[in-house]
Amino acid sequence: MVNNILEATARILVERGYAGTNTNIVAERAGVSVGSVYQYFPNKDALIAALHAQHGEEMHAMMRSVILSTHGLPLAERLARLIHAQLAAHLAQPTLLRILELELQHLDEPKMSPSHERVVMEGMLSLLREHQDEFKPPEPQLAAWVLLNTAKALIHAAVISPPAGQDIVQLEAAITQSLIGYLQAACITPQPTAA
Repeated sequence: MVNNILEATARILVERGYAGTNTNIVAERAGVSVGSVYQYFPNKDALIAALHAQHGEEMHAMMRSVILSTHGLPLAERLARLIHAQLAAHLAQPTLLRILELELQHLDEPKMSPSHERVVMEGMLSLLREHQDEFKPPEPQLAAWVLLNTAKALIHAAVISPPAGQDIVQLEAAITQSLIGYLQAACITPQPTAA
């Protein structure tokens, strides 16, 4: 029932925007009573916060799946596949992403639970550990944080406001190159300067 309610909310947001979305319309579209909606979500903003949370969980589950299924490949290829999978998922519902990220900035995106955040960070850290022969950043936690947040920001930008004249293949390559470039820079140990 919760998934039906959230799917209905997403469709209505895309069709009518924030102002045209309300719990009565969501209930009707989901085929449930308004009381059922209120049983799980006290108001429209709670529905939207739940959409944000669901999106985050889906992206992180996908990330874990790609990391596991690409074991043994070079890091650049694994990152490229992560970017490809996340871009494809975001491009499946670009209008919804635009609404959530641009129209609804006044609503805070829910923060991941500490345990969920730890799982996501551990996934990226395990990826870095597997490729220590290629890249060994001096601060792996910081490197994992930068990779996760840079990828998220660039993927959202690629879907919401892509640069003119660039196709998705070019954008995927550029995002991957930016992550690898960061790792290359982070792993360089500066030589001491002569006194």
